[in-house]
Amino acid sequence: MARVKKNILVQGLSGMLGKTLVFRQVGDETIVSSRPVRNGEVSVKQKAQQAKFTQAVQYANGQMADPVAKAEYELAKEKLFDTGFNIAVADFLSAPSVQEVDTAAYKGKVGDKIRIRAVDDFKVTSLQVQILKADNSVAEQGVAVQQANKIDWVYTATTAIAAIAGFKVVASAKDKPGNANSQTKTL
Repeated sequence: MARVKKNILVQGLSGMLGKTLVFRQVGDETIVSSRPVRNGEVSVKQKAQQAKFTQAVQYANGQMADPVAKAEYELAKEKLFDTGFNIAVADFLSAPSVQEVDTAAYKGKVGDKIRIRAVDDFKVTSLQVQILKADNSVAEQGVAVQQANKIDWVYTATTAIAAIAGFKVVASAKDKPGNANSQTKTL
């Protein structure tokens, strides 16, 4: 792959040349690469990935049509070639990650805190916490509050539980496109 800047011969060129070279525009640069080659039939797994990517592009198009969402994604540009559209596609394709559920300060009392660390390639928009009894019935549930560092969330207990041994804390994070991921910690 070659990158060309301010070359009047290829400036603005886009498409295939001689079934060998492919030109595309990214920002103010022209990217030159070899033609992609498809070997054999497309597998079921590849078809599923293509369908997911099509949905991601539709999601990104919808986000770019909404001025508020577009501005939010455009502000997230980090790399030279990133666009708000590319960030929206990537956001659709990846779920958030719940990396840690810290229950050290939770003793089963009202007001006890549970800290959850959750990250996403764009941003985590909500974090739901459930405290489950040993039989998996819900003892309490609610929404955690995002902290100033943007990766930690804190849930404040609202129900007193006398004996928490064997209970589970389930932290479920969601991102803007609705992808979800969770982590369970047994007390």
